This record gives sequence, C-alpha cells and structure tokens, in this order.
Amino acid sequence: MTTGKGSIVDDQGKVNHFAVEPKVYVEEKSRTGFTPFAERLNGRLAMVGFISLLAIEIFTGHGLFSQF
Repeated sequence: MTTGKGSIVDDQGKVNHFAVEPKVYVEEKSRTGFTPFAERLNGRLAMVGFISLLAIEIFTGHGLFSQF
C-alpha cells in the first residue's frame, strides 16, 4: 500500500520512506566498443598521459626508463 510522496506501508503497518525506486531507462546509443565517445575519451587520455610524461622529463631531467 502506498501513501503520499511515494512511501510504502508494509503488512505490519511499518512505513518505509526509502521505497521510492528510481525510474529505469535504456540508452538508445551504446557507449561501449569502438564508438565515437570511447575513441574521443581514449584520445584525450592519451594526450594527457603524453603531456604528463613530457612534463616529468622536463622537471626531473630524466627519461621514463631512468625513472624506474
């Protein structure tokens, strides 16, 4: 049995205020695989990694392999 604002009263008369379930939806476009979203994100993360590598080499004076 439901009351106002989406709370639910069970068989024992206890009120559950957290019983409001979120609305379920299905995305029309997939965000996995070789999609433009995934490729754009991968490219941006690669650019951040490359710039970070260059910054580390400039500030420390050592290359990537000499860091290890």
